[in-house]
Amino acid sequence: MLSINETLTEITETISRNKSRSFLTGFGVFWGIFMLISMIGGGQGLKEKLENNFAGFASNSALLWAQPTTKAYKGFRKGRTWNMDYKDVDRLKHQMPELDAISPLISLWGRNAVRGDHTVSCSLKGIKADYSKIETPEIRYGRFLNDIDLMQGRKVCVIGKKIYETLFPGKQDPCGEMIRIDSIYYKVVGVDYNEGGISINGSAEESVLIPITIAQQAYNRGNSVDMIFVTGKPGVTMSNILDKMRSVVARAHQVSPNDEQAVMVLNTEVMFKMIDNLFTGVNFLIWLVGIGTLLAGAIGVSNIMMVTVRERTTEIGIRRAIGATPANILTQIMSESVILTTGAGVLGILFGVLILNMVELGNTTDGILDAHFQVGFWTAILALILLVVLGILAGLAPAARAMGIKPVDAMRDE
Repeated sequence: MLSINETLTEITETISRNKSRSFLTGFGVFWGIFMLISMIGGGQGLKEKLENNFAGFASNSALLWAQPTTKAYKGFRKGRTWNMDYKDVDRLKHQMPELDAISPLISLWGRNAVRGDHTVSCSLKGIKADYSKIETPEIRYGRFLNDIDLMQGRKVCVIGKKIYETLFPGKQDPCGEMIRIDSIYYKVVGVDYNEGGISINGSAEESVLIPITIAQQAYNRGNSVDMIFVTGKPGVTMSNILDKMRSVVARAHQVSPNDEQAVMVLNTEVMFKMIDNLFTGVNFLIWLVGIGTLLAGAIGVSNIMMVTVRERTTEIGIRRAIGATPANILTQIMSESVILTTGAGVLGILFGVLILNMVELGNTTDGILDAHFQVGFWTAILALILLVVLGILAGLAPAARAMGIKPVDAMRDE
């Protein structure tokens, strides 16, 4: 049997060793929750940055354009070239009640916009006013094109961000100023700062938008159009009406309705759905890896608590001898386990939020935040609740062992 002084000394040394073990085990929990928070915030930021590439573009839209035929149809051989025309817009309007906006487009590449001594390459696009329903503009100065511009054949234009910054280096309001494209002068009525990553015959920031009526006249395009954009009405799934749209356009031009290569259709709804499915899988993987890391930390906590109980047999025996109940011992061991995991976890969450905030500050353009690399409040609360549960589970086995210690056995072991 040890003397009282020796026993107290041993208990003190045991507590000191346990502090070192608790620190190492707590670091495992800290690292696990830090990794989970960082991955969740990072995944959220990456998703937002990817979605920014499609910013302003209608998610329930489709794009149609003509290609050489690949099937013979009604006496016409395959390989025949053909063009869509302005009448196709009316056909779609009358035969497709599921559609909302139907906007034709004429594209002219490799043009130069000139103002004084400044020249910049651009894509010239002839559009209708309802094109704004397809690709929502971010008007910095002035306005967008309207129906009166088309009806009166006004030579006006809306310029993209890059065109504006090159032709107007002083960054003054350009509305009312004239720019020249080819031999035609256009009055600037608006500046579109949309930087969406979807490039339809030229990105928005490198495009000059003019009324489609002017494009038809100035470039002898007649009634032909290069593309037709459509959006579905609320509740309409574009995938369900693509074949009908293709058939409406194809039959009017003696093209087989089954020739998917001749009437090309790009369904943006599919692209947006792919992004959602991708990040659903990424989020599942993040939580799977994060929870796995936390479980490893919880197992470490449980093992350390088991060692602690074994080394504190004398202490627990003395407490039992002076009147401590099994419930008191259970509360002590469980509370130590929960405090260890929760305390380390809270520090991990705070550190993760701090790191994500630093990453977020580094993703700004012209003082504007590009993406939010942060976790939501309820996500952090859910992670904290998970930590408490893991702390309770980690303490169950050590607590059960501690409650089984009897004072006589503890003294006999000594």
